[in-house]
Amino acid sequence: MLFYEKVIFVRAKLNLSQEALAKKLDVSFATVNRWEHGRTIPTRKTEYAFNEFCKENHIVLNEELGNE
Repeated sequence: MLFYEKVIFVRAKLNLSQEALAKKLDVSFATVNRWEHGRTIPTRKTEYAFNEFCKENHIVLNEELGNE
């Protein structure tokens, strides 16, 4: 699962706007928007925070679809 797919999946699962997810991850709305459109990828630190956020919200991401 590519990172942009993870972001889209998590937002849909939690019914969050890009802005709401950005606030929860302490990044800008523009950053989340760029992730979802595949324009940028997160730093390792931010990706770790995203993965921890998923764990805290009991979201399991399907890694079998491949990695970025």
